[in-house]
Amino acid sequence: MEPEPGNPHEVEGVLNPAAARGPDGQLYLFPRLVARGNFSRIGIARVKFNERGDPCGVERLGIALEPEADYERRPDGGGCEDPRITFVEPIQHYVMTYTALSLTGPRIALAMSADLFHWERIGLATFAPYHGIDFVHVDNKDASIFPVAIPNHAGKMQLAMLHRPLFPGTLPEETVCQDLSRQVDLDRESIWISYCPMPPEGFEPHRPGLFNSHHRLATPVSPWERLKIGGGTPPVLIRQGWLIIYHGVSEIAKPGSDKHQLCYSAGLMVLAKEHPREILYRSAAPVLKPESPQECQGTVPNIVFPTGIDRRDDIGAPDRFDVYYGMADSRIGVARLDVPEFLSLGGGADSPEAKV
Repeated sequence: MEPEPGNPHEVEGVLNPAAARGPDGQLYLFPRLVARGNFSRIGIARVKFNERGDPCGVERLGIALEPEADYERRPDGGGCEDPRITFVEPIQHYVMTYTALSLTGPRIALAMSADLFHWERIGLATFAPYHGIDFVHVDNKDASIFPVAIPNHAGKMQLAMLHRPLFPGTLPEETVCQDLSRQVDLDRESIWISYCPMPPEGFEPHRPGLFNSHHRLATPVSPWERLKIGGGTPPVLIRQGWLIIYHGVSEIAKPGSDKHQLCYSAGLMVLAKEHPREILYRSAAPVLKPESPQECQGTVPNIVFPTGIDRRDDIGAPDRFDVYYGMADSRIGVARLDVPEFLSLGGGADSPEAKV
């Protein structure tokens, strides 16, 4: 998918879509549509498939969310950005996590739907502090929700969210200026898993639950992610555990210059089924990195950014996953991932205490 000529909603790009199967069994994408001035909406598009069952295009269906709430707006615009969608079984609703851009900066917002076409805002995600770490007053992005209740550290079955707070000094544009041997700030450069009580009858609009239990999940370890790691696709259950495709940032030399460009790649983690605080597998090398012209040239070059994943049960291939991702902040691509029957767990599964 790429910007539609003449469409003012897409003049600066289409990228970073959520993906979800609707009640009708069809696959829908929810791309970030960027209008002039970096004003972002979340669209809806139905995926088209060819005779082989491969995705081959989209049919645009309209807008799912556009900046309306105070926490999505700023004087120069605002934004609803980079959604992820999960069907949460205990409440029998789809839950969308997305980035809301206001004067206070990017924050995690939530919305819910019964059918993927009618969305009701829940509000901003709220967090209790953890050992002096303030999650509330920092930028936060790239969140996703587990589809089932997950036991927290005390064994209580709760709603679990993956997220990556962006504390000052942890942006890749900042860490790239530091020495190669720098020490990673474990608390402030990691993906976290946080929990809130599961409401008995679903969310009450505009009153989201408080995420009050936290665990540091993963920190930068490998060279391809040394500048930053962050969330990607929502967790999906495979036979080995919870599969997530996450992003990592490194730098590449800029030809003819002593400066470096950032490079966004994607890797895999498998988390334990019963207690996803435990990493069973983590890829030492990226499984997807910028290579094609569409990935290396665009609004921001050298980016692959996975945000949507679709298990291909519809064609009898439960070990095949189609991964939808942003290409250079300009277009949307899709890649095929085939999970082997046996995965050598432990490879690259470094502890959160590991340092670069």
